[in-house]
Amino acid sequence: MSGNVRVAYSGEPGAFAEDALIAFFGESATSLPVGSFGDVREALLDGRAQFGILPIENLVNGTVRETLDLVRDGALEIVGESVVPVNLVLAALPGVTIDEVTRVYSHAQALAQSEPFLRTRTWQLLSTYNTAGAGASIRERSERDAAAVLSPRAAKLHGLVELASGIERDPGNRTRFWVLRTTGSSADLSTRTGAPRTTLLVGVRNEPGTLLAVLQKFAAAGVNMSKLESRPSQGGDWEYVFWMDLDAGASEPALQGVLRDLAAVTSELRILGSYPRGAAL
Repeated sequence: MSGNVRVAYSGEPGAFAEDALIAFFGESATSLPVGSFGDVREALLDGRAQFGILPIENLVNGTVRETLDLVRDGALEIVGESVVPVNLVLAALPGVTIDEVTRVYSHAQALAQSEPFLRTRTWQLLSTYNTAGAGASIRERSERDAAAVLSPRAAKLHGLVELASGIERDPGNRTRFWVLRTTGSSADLSTRTGAPRTTLLVGVRNEPGTLLAVLQKFAAAGVNMSKLESRPSQGGDWEYVFWMDLDAGASEPALQGVLRDLAAVTSELRILGSYPRGAAL
């Protein structure tokens, strides 16, 4: 991608979201760090960024439901995905030894993912808004009795020294990020290739068998569903919509046929994106 492309992500430099950004767009892209997932959406809608990066799923912690809600209204379109490993280290200011550490900062999920290691000592564990931000905070406050759990790249960026590496509970853990743009945007990713995935939003009537009827149509057409998630519909009490990841492109005849058939058994139906699947690093 051109170095002129601007990509918004939530967090400090060194955050896993920035890892996903670099993996997808390369080092030449212009990163726009913002404070929250919602701020990524706003940066796209107000034109400060052409693309945005938001996490959608972690192998250990599951779906990031806030991201689902942020694309619920169709203002954003999923155009790609980036999958990055979750490698964690314990890091502190230069010269600090592990025996001097009394408290450890990180995002709650990173603390949970490294809990077996962290519980080998009597450290106070404190949650922050993201992993890289924990490192930045220690550096800014010159805390010489604290450490952070973060990625090796984030530790280096924020001037910290690794005290222990590979502290994650599951060495195979990865996070999948969506690459987003505003719906109808001219920002182009047409050169991307890979096995297709389509993400679908489906609403069904609150009646027996309606969801089963939807699933049967996919099965009959031979379209594999790799993910199914429910969220409140926002249209009525105790009513839900379903998010589906399908292993097919939106232009494929089999999926187009299913979508035509679904009109009779759904109350809402929207393609949120059809894009190449991301390969794990």
